[in-house]
Amino acid sequence: MLIPLKDTNPLKRIRFQYVTVALIAACAGVFLWQVSLGTEGGQRAVYQFGTIPATILGERYLNPEIAVIPPQLTLITSMFLHGGWMHIIGNMLFLWVFGDNVEDSMGHAKFLFFYLLCGVAAALAHVFTNAESAIPTIGASGAVSGVLGAYLVLHPKAQVLTLLLRIIVTLPAVVVLGLWIGLQFFNAWMTAGDATGGGVA
Repeated sequence: MLIPLKDTNPLKRIRFQYVTVALIAACAGVFLWQVSLGTEGGQRAVYQFGTIPATILGERYLNPEIAVIPPQLTLITSMFLHGGWMHIIGNMLFLWVFGDNVEDSMGHAKFLFFYLLCGVAAALAHVFTNAESAIPTIGASGAVSGVLGAYLVLHPKAQVLTLLLRIIVTLPAVVVLGLWIGLQFFNAWMTAGDATGGGVA
């Protein structure tokens, strides 16, 4: 278990992380909308607004009743959908802890562009490595991963209060994010060759 709680890195250029908070609010709002649709309606929304590799590449087409937006637009809309409470809480916690300082370094507008660019790049990486997949991909994980990478480059020595194996410790960001990156590779290795992929892109 690796859960960042807060960092000790003060803001220097901006007064408040408006974009970070707006992104968290948008994801939370969309998730609550998903939940309000019920199981069947929520699943329909995932197919409508999630990124489906085969439809992006024109290999398959959705039923016209479901295809409410062009497939390419789902590269963005998929970032605001999530597959469950733990999925959204994990993504938003990491964005809350690390996003403010990246926004501080880049400025509001550039940070928003960077966040969306990372999310689209991650979705496209999934599309081109799973070209025949008809399974929708959703979540802000790709965009948040880009933010974490930027934080690692910008503030590797910043101290992060972290819950690690039931113990709260203060560790440098390079250690916390290095462990997080290692866990991602471990999870990918564990699900390699698994047809279900563990539900994770």
